[in-house]
Amino acid sequence: MITSFVFPKRIIPVLLLISLLGGRDVSAQAVDDHTKPKIVNIINFIRLLEPRIPAITEEVLYQTVVKQVDIMKKYKLPGTFLLQYDALMDSRYQRLLKKLPAHSFEIGGWWEIPQPLVEKAGLTWRGRFPWDWHANVGFATGYTPAEREKLVDVYMADFKEIFGYYPKSVASWFIDAHTLNYMYEKYKIIASANCKDQVGTDGYTLWGGYWNQAYYPSKINSYMPAQTEANQTPVPVFRMLGSDPVRQYDDKGHGTNGQGVVTLEPVYRFGGGDSAWVYWYFREFIEGESMEYNYVQAGQENSFTWNAMKKGFEIQMPLIAKLRNQKKLRVETLAASGEWFRKKYKLTPATAVTVNKDIDGINKKTVWFNSRFYRFNLLWENNTLRFRDIHLFNENFPSYYTKHVATSNECSFFTLPFVDGYRWSASDKTAGLCFKAVVDGKETLLEGGDPVIKDHVQGRLYIEWPLKIPGAKLLLDVDEKQITMKTEGMDNINWFLDLSASDSAHLPFTRFTPRIVYCRFDKMDYQVKADKGFFSESPREEVVRLKPENNVIVLNFSEAAPLLGLLPSVADPGK
Repeated sequence: MITSFVFPKRIIPVLLLISLLGGRDVSAQAVDDHTKPKIVNIINFIRLLEPRIPAITEEVLYQTVVKQVDIMKKYKLPGTFLLQYDALMDSRYQRLLKKLPAHSFEIGGWWEIPQPLVEKAGLTWRGRFPWDWHANVGFATGYTPAEREKLVDVYMADFKEIFGYYPKSVASWFIDAHTLNYMYEKYKIIASANCKDQVGTDGYTLWGGYWNQAYYPSKINSYMPAQTEANQTPVPVFRMLGSDPVRQYDDKGHGTNGQGVVTLEPVYRFGGGDSAWVYWYFREFIEGESMEYNYVQAGQENSFTWNAMKKGFEIQMPLIAKLRNQKKLRVETLAASGEWFRKKYKLTPATAVTVNKDIDGINKKTVWFNSRFYRFNLLWENNTLRFRDIHLFNENFPSYYTKHVATSNECSFFTLPFVDGYRWSASDKTAGLCFKAVVDGKETLLEGGDPVIKDHVQGRLYIEWPLKIPGAKLLLDVDEKQITMKTEGMDNINWFLDLSASDSAHLPFTRFTPRIVYCRFDKMDYQVKADKGFFSESPREEVVRLKPENNVIVLNFSEAAPLLGLLPSVADPGK
């Protein structure tokens, strides 16, 4: 991310690449590029200056982009360069990028707001530096809707004057719904991208959203997937940075910069700058069940400088090119991915991210599932299983920033929580919805072996988990609206799920009935329904218990509409 120039502490020992390659070969299985493509966008975004570190001069930043161009040309890799306004107006970047072949390289917009753009739009600059990364200054959230339109108009006019066309892609760590709608309606952008899920990093919180790949956002909340065509902005928003599916979620980090960062970004020693991690990531990216397609954004902002990202780039680019040549993945511009998505999907599809085999020496597995109605994460750890996360989506849940102005240097985007294994945990208790059973008269966590995950039926994800109980297994059947859970071989064993959370957690639950959990978050009422199974208060210290009905539990996440109406937030959630 953009503030930290000190690499995060490595959380596991360095692995030799040879030990990774001793597992499954990343090129062992062919990918049908027409039905379930594995898509890589190499996106590098460009700022003119870096006011925080004197040694990072404008020339250092420019030469970083020159090196990025050189290495992408060397391996014949297409990609996207996104220009912040101050870089857009710089003649060096104009000359460099105009020379790139249009059939391979896309030039688009990076939507952070620097001083020259604000002043050309006739507004007053309030920043500490000519570029200020605070949410109430350096992003559209710091300006009124009318001011945002002026900023867009100035940027688009100058971009067209320089390049002869309007950009097809505009991305940022976050773009509010009003700005995104305006860019689509007036300038016909076809793709956007936003930051990975995170809590507090650089002052920006985006939590509970469509975890990876891309989604159509609600017209009143750019972070919230829409459920209907009528209420969506038809611009797919791709999730950036290539989060580690196992570790990024609850890598808590230290200090004031929120979570640590475990991503494909090439500057990170554990992550995109580590050959073992990179080879592991792309192996799982290609081989893991994704339902429709898999997606990752490679590349880096120039603020980190070439010296910091060089090692990671030189690991990733030849590997991506090799896998492209082997037809294991496809590399394309952000606009090309947006155009493909819009032609293929009228509504946000259900997708998954699957890790079947963790880095050598770590015995964890995980599945992220996303649909237009909800997301969940399952984590297998120490032979046990829990839902680490479940969030619901509702297009009627407005973002404060769609109409209002950020009033602090922070901002927050949320969806509707049902299980939050990060924000509801504490050092002495890990939150989650755990699978349990009564065995020999004692309540215990269910234990099992390696799961079998299949996505052979369109729109459905099947998970089979063999249990340690002889002949027993847990079966999950997942679609875009609900999860069905049942067991086989456990006729005489009482199994259930318990939701745990720390005592300090701010929980959304207002009332339980046997069939419905009623919730309230940020003035919105919503519910989770058990079409089969029963909710009850846990007899122990856990929050709620979910028991099967005739050995089956069906959780319905498609009825999250407000029950008692919606009261819009009146306070900036970033304060």
